Amino acid sequence: MPDTRARLVKCFSAVFPELSEREIALASPLSVGAWDSLASVTLLSVLEEEFEVQIDPDALDQLVSFNLILDYLHHEQQVS
Repeated sequence: MPDTRARLVKCFSAVFPELSEREIALASPLSVGAWDSLASVTLLSVLEEEFEVQIDPDALDQLVSFNLILDYLHHEQQVS
């Protein structure tokens, strides 16, 4: 099974196909023009499916970059 980072890159690629892997690693709503509220909800859905987790919609405000999402997923995997 691919590691968490590789799986997260895959999720970002599904939502933001125009981004390179390097751009994905630096992605945030400020750096990605297409990252709007709809993209956030879509990304949330893709993440929940890929990682088989339930993400609290209230956490969306905190999940505003690739690295913050990666940290969140690492934390969720340790808790479960």
